[in-house]
Order: sequence, then C-alpha cells, then structure tokens
Amino acid sequence: MKQTDKDKQQQTLHDRGICVVIPTYNNGGTITVVVRDALRECRDVIVVNDGSTDNTSAELHQVAGITLVEYTTNRGKGYALREGFKRALDMGFSYAITLDGDGQHYPSDIHHFLTANQKHPGALIIGSRQLEGVERSEGSKFANKFSNFWFCVQTGRILPDTQSGYRLYPLKKLYGLSFVTSRYEAELELLVFASWHGIEIEPVDINVYYPPREERVSHFRPGIDFARISVLNTLLCFLAIVYGLPLRLFRLLSNVVRTVYSLLFVLFFCFCVITPAVWVYVKIGKMTEKKRHNLHRLIYKSTRFVMLHHGIPGTRFRYKIAESVDFDKPSVVICNHQSHIDLACQLIFTPNIIFLTNQWVWHNPLYGLLIRNAEFYPVAEGIDELMPKLQSLVHRGYSIAVYPEGTRSKDCTIGRFHQGAFHIAEQLGINIVPMYLYGPGKILPKKTYHLRKGPIYIEVGEPITNAQLKAMGDTKSQASQLRKHYIEKYEQIANQIEQNV
Repeated sequence: MKQTDKDKQQQTLHDRGICVVIPTYNNGGTITVVVRDALRECRDVIVVNDGSTDNTSAELHQVAGITLVEYTTNRGKGYALREGFKRALDMGFSYAITLDGDGQHYPSDIHHFLTANQKHPGALIIGSRQLEGVERSEGSKFANKFSNFWFCVQTGRILPDTQSGYRLYPLKKLYGLSFVTSRYEAELELLVFASWHGIEIEPVDINVYYPPREERVSHFRPGIDFARISVLNTLLCFLAIVYGLPLRLFRLLSNVVRTVYSLLFVLFFCFCVITPAVWVYVKIGKMTEKKRHNLHRLIYKSTRFVMLHHGIPGTRFRYKIAESVDFDKPSVVICNHQSHIDLACQLIFTPNIIFLTNQWVWHNPLYGLLIRNAEFYPVAEGIDELMPKLQSLVHRGYSIAVYPEGTRSKDCTIGRFHQGAFHIAEQLGINIVPMYLYGPGKILPKKTYHLRKGPIYIEVGEPITNAQLKAMGDTKSQASQLRKHYIEKYEQIANQIEQNV
C-alpha cells in the first residue's frame, strides 16, 4: 500500500472513531514490532500492559505516539480488554480493533476491518484466521471447534472462528462488559452477549502467523482454562434459555410490528386519505394552476408529517440546509438514490418541486393519480421531449429534481452519474442544488421488504451556479466531477454518523 493510501486509511480510521487496543503480557520480544506496525496502519493505538514481569514495560516506554495503560498485577486478558475499552471510550472513540501483542496477528490486515466497518457500521467484526497449512496442536484445533459449537448452541449463529482475538468492537453497543470474566474466555462472553442483543456479527478473512513450537509464547493453561470455559459455557447455555432466546424473539416481533405499522400507516394514508381526496379534488371543476399548486402543497405537508412525526418507526430524521439555498428560486435538484424513502426525504423542503420519476411510479395505484396531476414526469419520455414541459414548470417557479444515478443503489455506494440533470441545467440556464442523503438505503435496502432501525440525514449543499458548471467542462465532465464530489461528501457524512450507529 502506498504512503498516500496509508495516510488516507489513518485519517478515515480516525474520522470514524476507530482505534487499536493491544493487550499484552510478557511479550517483550515482539511487542515493539507489533505496536510500531500498528501505528503505521492507525494513528490511535492504546496498549494495555497487563502486569508484565519481563521487559515489556521498558520496550513500550520507548515507543512514541501510543497511549499506555499499565498496572503491576497480572489480571488476565478480559480485564485488560475492559481497561482498554474504557480508555478508548474516555478518549471519544466509538470502535476498537483488538489484536494480540505476540505477533500472531498482522496489523496490515487492519484495512479489512475498516472496509467491513464501512459496509456494516455498528457491527462486531471478527477476524477469521486462515489456518490451512498452519501447524497447530490437536488441543488448539479441538478448542476452536469446541468454541464454535457452543456459540452456535447459545446464539443460533454459525461463525468460522469464534476464538480469534483480532476483532473490531462497537464500543458503545457492548453488553455485559461489567460482567466480563477477567481471563481468556472473556472474548467468547463478549461475542455471545453481542449476538443476544442483536448486534450484527460479520467475519472477515485475516492472515495469522504461528512461530515454530519452540519459539511460541502462550499464556493458555489447558487444564484450568478449559475448566473455566466449560463452566462459562454451562452458565451461558442457561442464560441463552432465560435471557438470550426471549431477547431474540422480542427483537423479531419488534421488527415485524415496526414494518407492519409503517406499511399500514402508508396504506391507510394513501388509500383512505390522500387518494380519495385527490380523486374528488381533481374531478370537481377544471384543473387550474392554483389547483395544481394545492396538490403540491398537499404532497409537501403530507411528507413533512410522515418524516418529521415518526411515520417511519425506529428512525431518527435530521436535515441541514446551506444558508445560501433559496427554494423559491427554480433550480435542478440532484441527489444520490438509495431507497423508496428518498422521495419523501426530499419533499419536505418545498412544495415548489417536481420529480422526474420512473414509469412504474407514474402509474402507481397508491399515489399515481397525485403524481400525474402534480406534473411529475417519467424520464422514459426522454429529456429532449420533456424540455418544453420543464421550461414551463421553471417559468412557473418550480425546481426540477433528478437522480443522476438513474436507479437505486444496492449498497449505498454512489453509482455512475448520467448527464441528463446537467443537460437540463445547461438548457434552462439554472443552478444545480445538491442534496446528500444518508440512511434510507440502510433502513430499506433495495430488494428488501422489512424496515430496519437507523438514522436518516439529508443535507442541502451550496448551489452550483451555471458559471461553475461551465468551468467544469462539458456535461460528461460535470457528471464525472460531481460524482467524485458526492463520493467524498457521502464518506464524510457516513464517517460522522456511523460513529454513533
């Protein structure tokens, strides 16, 4: 990885509130290399010296740029992790990547955890060690299978490597931290509690290094530690019945209720309120400019009611508008496209806006009548064919909203921008107002039908003038440059929001 890529990775980790926590006990021969390698990947490294009796402390005091937590009595890995997490939270971090100080884990794999965190914010990411061809004792192999089996029994989930200590923890979502055992088995306990409380757990492939047997330093005590793990698993199996299973059932029921409530809310609002009212309003008397504008006001007020008064349960809706934005001035409004919810997010700002929609939206039985009479046009007609209609709308004070990507994203990434929006702005001589949307694609992803909890945030940016657009070149160049800008802006917004997901 180039240094510029390393710098960007370090900045992204910092912006997302991710630090590295390294617990260590008597790893004086390896700890310096591990910590310095970790610092090359992440600028925020916390090392917990768990009462080492060798030269570990002296080695760590020679490494600049780390946060060192030390105490004189060895308390065990579970205690060390807890102290490291507390320090990380005190320092304002939201996530901690844990790796061992014995050189088994490669800090260069940190980028895998960052990528997984960006794809699954709020999840616990666990490194799945690639153990093919690695020389391990039969006891180690059995311990891994033993742990995987009981984790599946206790949670109903299958993971390939529950014993891996290379993990990314969502610190603000950890449950049972105050009850975590102090020794080796603490990592299993954290994993089980996370699963019971519905935290997403995602494995990522990592490399692992096992030195020759004669060079290995292990603090695992087979007899004592297996006994402790067996006692813990017995307790966890009991808790799985009286605590974990009821939590899972309650969470499932909550998801069903939330989705049904939202569906019934929308269906009732559309079928029993809006559609009948619009039908009567359209059929009585001649359709005039005033009547069309009243339809826009109905859309505006309805969507504000839904979005600002918890019409979508489990969501938190926020928005921000740049000071120079004037919605009374016609413009081309562009926005990244993630979900069916996107339209409602954008309609809360002004009644003076129309959308270029897909054909199925225009003919939708729930709100198609309203859409058609409010002069929302299907893009299938073609920009050139639509231009006279759009020119008339702009002359009457309406803004034109376009999704440059043309379709919803599957994973919230910013797709290729088409040139249509920029062609409209050029032909009509109006500004472009960018909107940056976060959340709908995670609450209602493409091709899914149940709602998830999460925040929704939309930001209205500074208008881009016609002169600024021309300075970018032709419409193809404008589309390309604006897409790059959207990618950077979306990452910035996601980094900020996903610290608290």
